[in-house]
Amino acid sequence: MHLPLILAVLGLSAAASDLPPVRPAHTYSIVARDKTTGDIGVAVQSHWFSVGSLVPWAEAGVGAVATQSFVEASYGPLGLEMMRAGRTAPEALAGLLRADKDEAVRQVGMIDAAGRAASHTGSKCIAAAGHFVGDGFACQANMMLKPTVWKAMAEAFESTPGELADRLLAALEAAQREGGDIRGRQAAGLIVVKGKASGAPWKDRIYDLRVEDHPDPVGEMRRLLRTAKAYNHMNEGDAHLTAGRTAEALREYSLGLDIYPDNPEMLFWPAVTMASTGKVESSLPLFRRVFALDPNWMELLRRLPAVGQFPDDPALLKRILAEGPAGR
Repeated sequence: MHLPLILAVLGLSAAASDLPPVRPAHTYSIVARDKTTGDIGVAVQSHWFSVGSLVPWAEAGVGAVATQSFVEASYGPLGLEMMRAGRTAPEALAGLLRADKDEAVRQVGMIDAAGRAASHTGSKCIAAAGHFVGDGFACQANMMLKPTVWKAMAEAFESTPGELADRLLAALEAAQREGGDIRGRQAAGLIVVKGKASGAPWKDRIYDLRVEDHPDPVGEMRRLLRTAKAYNHMNEGDAHLTAGRTAEALREYSLGLDIYPDNPEMLFWPAVTMASTGKVESSLPLFRRVFALDPNWMELLRRLPAVGQFPDDPALLKRILAEGPAGR
C-alpha cells in the first residue's frame, strides 16, 4: 500500500506525494493533550519563514499532527483524516510511513483525542535529530545544535503548570535554552483545539497563532498568547451579554482587563456594558482611561445609541463624555 492509494481511498489529491523531498524547513515541535480538559495542541519553532502555516495541524475531537524535517505536508490532513476514521495516532502514523518512499527524511509527531502519542524520526533527518514520546505528548526535533533538545522539551512540558498552551510554549522555550536550531530562530506556530468537537469548528479552536518572521519568535508568541487569552475572555463576555447574562459578561470582561489592562478594547466595552446596565459610577474610571488613550473612542460612543448599542440618553452621554479631554 502506498501514499497515493491511501490518498485515493480517502478522496484526497495525490499530487503532494508525487513531489520529491524539499529542503528541511522545520525543526522542533510538540504535540500534546491536556489530561484535565481534553484540549489538544501542537506548537513549533524553526529558522524558517511562516513555519506555522505548514507544520502544525489540529482538529477538535480528533488529534494533532506536526510534520517536519523534509516536510511532507499531507501527513497533516491525512493523519487527521485517519484518526477521524478511528485509527489511533500510532496506527495512523505507521500507515502513512509505510506508504511513504521517503520516510527516512521525515519527522512527524501525532496525538489522538485519547492522548495516544507517536513520533517518527527518519534515519536521514539532519543531526542532531530525535524524539521523545511521553504520557500524552510527543516532542520531536531535527537540525539541533545538541542531541539533548527533545528530552529538555519533554521535561519542561511535564513540569510546567497551567493550561496546555503555556506548557507547549514552555517546551519550545526549553528547546531554545538547550541550544535550539543550529541555524537560529525565525518563526513559530501554536494551535490548541477542544477535546470534543461541537460541530462548529470556529468555536472549537481555542488558539491559532503564528509568528511569521521575528528575532525572538517564541517570545513574541508568548505576547500573542497573552493577548489571545484576554480576547477570549472578551468573546465570552460578549456571548454572555448577548444571552442577557450581564453579571457573567462583566466577570469575563474583568478577567480580560486584568490580563491586558492597557488595551482600549478591554476598557471601552466593559465600560459601555456597565453604563448601559446602571453601573455608571463604576464605568467612569474606565471611560476616563480609554478617552485619554485616544479621544476617537468618544466619537465611537456617540455613534452607539443610533444602532441600539447604548441607551439613547443625552444626559448620560454628556456625563460620560465629560471624562474625556476638554473640547472633544
